[in-house]
Amino acid sequence: QVQLAESGGGLVQAGDSLRLSCAASGGPFSSHAMAWFRQAPGKLREFVATINWSGDNTYYADSVKGRFTISGDSAKNTVYLLMNSLKPEDTAIYYCAADSYGSSWYSLEPGYDYWGQGTQVTVSS
Repeated sequence: QVQLAESGGGLVQAGDSLRLSCAASGGPFSSHAMAWFRQAPGKLREFVATINWSGDNTYYADSVKGRFTISGDSAKNTVYLLMNSLKPEDTAIYYCAADSYGSSWYSLEPGYDYWGQGTQVTVSS
């Protein structure tokens, strides 16, 4: 059974950087896209960024555009999220997701059929 595992979360100060990683295991498995979502306390889970392996196209939520960078390796089904200039409002559990069937809903949860357990990111002011 395919599993996604995130790593790299932690406690940082505002203005710091963090790099999250996510790797798939338990294949065989191939994805059309991989993404990051996040859920802050008391809020719904929201889209952060996605990378489509067809052309390595990337898309970002407006709240992170210019600060976060998504990258990855389609052959290894791994994805990274480099987060710069972190703000307290970036505090959340960050989830990795993968799309194995080619959904066009790249910013919506139904567009992904595999999910990780999440990694906590806390940004202090």
